[in-house]
Amino acid sequence: MTGTAIMILLTATKVVPSSNIAGYSVFVGIAFFFIVEAAAKTPNTESGLRFNTIAEDIKKPGVIVWMLLPIVSGIASLAAGNLIFGGEFAAHVMGRTSSILSFDKTALLIAEVIIASFGEEIAYRGFFLGKGAKICPFWICAVVSSLAFAAGHIAPGNIGVVIFDAAGVFIDSLIFSEIYRRSGNCVISTFSHILGNAVSIAAVLLMQ
Repeated sequence: MTGTAIMILLTATKVVPSSNIAGYSVFVGIAFFFIVEAAAKTPNTESGLRFNTIAEDIKKPGVIVWMLLPIVSGIASLAAGNLIFGGEFAAHVMGRTSSILSFDKTALLIAEVIIASFGEEIAYRGFFLGKGAKICPFWICAVVSSLAFAAGHIAPGNIGVVIFDAAGVFIDSLIFSEIYRRSGNCVISTFSHILGNAVSIAAVLLMQ
């Protein structure tokens, strides 16, 4: 509870436009994930972060279909955002991600997308959702963690654009939550996260 409370408080700082500490919620989540795993002496087979069961976990019912949904939601969000707000929406998405992604360096950009997605999945699915669901109903944890996840992605801008963008991030987070529920492995949700981000980034760049 301490870890999730700190994560929520950090993402809540996004209400102050000049605040830039919300991103530290990911580091808190990662740290608490490994602390809790070590303290509980969680067996590898029960861990929410497993590399040796990827082949089995990805074959679980519905997992692959859910893994592909962020591609659809990302393209749909960008298309709808562009239709409603024009180029302002793509510019907003580019603006909120440019501080952590090197769009002018392809190899570095790929590495950054992979690292950022993996870190977020360990923090928000492996820790916040995975550990939280042991004491609260899964979907309550999924909604709360997704609200915090979306809040952490908020950037200053036109209020309509900001709300629309945050809503898209929230929906994607719920999708990642369902992938985690079905697979029990945040490595699997990471694959989906990377795929969704890669397609969205490519679409945004094409709109520029």
